[in-house]
Amino acid sequence: MAQAGISANRLELLQIADAVAREKSIDRKIVIQAMEDAIQKAAKSRYGPENDIRCQIDARTGETGLSRVVTVADPVENDAQQISVSDAQKRKPDAKVGDEFVEELPPLDFGRVAAQNAKQVIVQKVREAERERQHNEYKDRMGDIANGTVKRVEYGNVIVDLGRAEGIIRRDEMIPRENVRLGERIRAFIYDVRREQRGPQIFLSRARPEFMSKLFAMEVPEIYDGIVEIKSVARDPGSRAKIAVISKDSSIDPVGACVGMRGQRVQAVVAELQGEKVDIIQWKEDAATFIVNALAPAEVSKVVLDEDSNRIEVVVAEKELSLAIGRRGQNVRLASQLTGWDIDILTEQEESERRQKEFTERSQMFMDSLDVDEVIAQLLATEGFASVEEVAYVELSEIAHIEGFDEDTASEIQTRAREFLQKQEAERDARRRELGVSDDLAKVDGVTTAMMIAFGENSIKTVEDLADCATDELLGWVERKKEKDAEPVRHKGVLEGFEVGRKEAEDMIMSARVIAGWIKAEDLVPAEVELEAAAPEAAVAAAKA
Repeated sequence: MAQAGISANRLELLQIADAVAREKSIDRKIVIQAMEDAIQKAAKSRYGPENDIRCQIDARTGETGLSRVVTVADPVENDAQQISVSDAQKRKPDAKVGDEFVEELPPLDFGRVAAQNAKQVIVQKVREAERERQHNEYKDRMGDIANGTVKRVEYGNVIVDLGRAEGIIRRDEMIPRENVRLGERIRAFIYDVRREQRGPQIFLSRARPEFMSKLFAMEVPEIYDGIVEIKSVARDPGSRAKIAVISKDSSIDPVGACVGMRGQRVQAVVAELQGEKVDIIQWKEDAATFIVNALAPAEVSKVVLDEDSNRIEVVVAEKELSLAIGRRGQNVRLASQLTGWDIDILTEQEESERRQKEFTERSQMFMDSLDVDEVIAQLLATEGFASVEEVAYVELSEIAHIEGFDEDTASEIQTRAREFLQKQEAERDARRRELGVSDDLAKVDGVTTAMMIAFGENSIKTVEDLADCATDELLGWVERKKEKDAEPVRHKGVLEGFEVGRKEAEDMIMSARVIAGWIKAEDLVPAEVELEAAAPEAAVAAAKA
């Protein structure tokens, strides 16, 4: 192609440029630029690579011109590309440093080697332009669905012809047990576009939750128009999925809109997903209601939320347990992914046994710490007292009003509770000193002696040590495995067992950093204050809303 173009007449040169531009879907100017670079390289091999040789092809006429450029310099460092001021002024009296002199060169007759080299330059430039065009086109389509044809299958990875580029669906991004045939039309979600040595790589997926979201947007006009919003999606590809939706128009049922007349809309999505069963759930702002909905079709008797650790206990009847958990834990796992909460499922009997166990343990704790008999300990536990601290520091009347108690009894119980706590604190302080934990840690807001012992047992012995911690180190974190059936793994934190939320842990760390001198106290501006300072009107509007 290029060899013929270089030796062709001017009209043929432009015709070749037009043909290549159309075939590769790139700008005609880029092809002409590649031809100029090719001729320029061939000319340099003829006149010497040290010369600044330039080629110009007229995009209208196809006229080709070669020229050598020299620049006025002082001093001259390269005789081939520079000329002194005195020599330049012989040609042009007002010449100065930086001016360029262009010398026209005669047309070049290409030999076989030069023509072959020129062809390689053109092919390389055109390939680079094509790759750049593909990358720019598809990086803007990330997050969309692409339609293509199965071109080949390599080791379980499916190569898809997208028309102007190729995409790849890796084995783990395919729907399990899905069979595809060569030439078959296929749809997939574009989740990544990367520049790589061999050209742009377009990564596609049929297993990601976003693919389902986009399919529903294509099938449900209300989602496309923004009237119905998809809040979250959880998938077990090829088996089951849950999708939470909400309507911005109270007159439109979001679940009904997604199901469609006689289930036509949801069936279209199910067909594309190889028969994957889809539960459509109405999203609720109230976490408890939303989680109950997400566990459908199981019926829930009771829920207990722990907002600090983002966990919820769900109580179901014995006959509902297998339905709530699902096969291999599928139902509860998908509900957990959909809602973002860790869900523990208990039967009514298990919950009753656990409550009885807690009651027995609390009663025993009061008997041991307050030196009271079983009846008094059980009365305290029945009234909802969960710790000695609560007994020691509540209003005296709250203990005195318990049936069978009077003020003298209540006062005696409180006195014993406070004496126990003082003794316990002294023992803890001795243990803290034994572990070598610095006194300065007590200055950190929210840190107790019991926490200081936990710090010492985990090699946090100074304010600087605490300042260097991350929130997850204190509270622990949940590691969610990539494997489909794998249970999440809970990693314990230093303050495991203490009633410390994320906000309190963050405040401890920031307080330690202030005491350590890493930051200044005035730098700790509350988020709501920053918002109000940056945009007072927006903050006021948000507060009113």
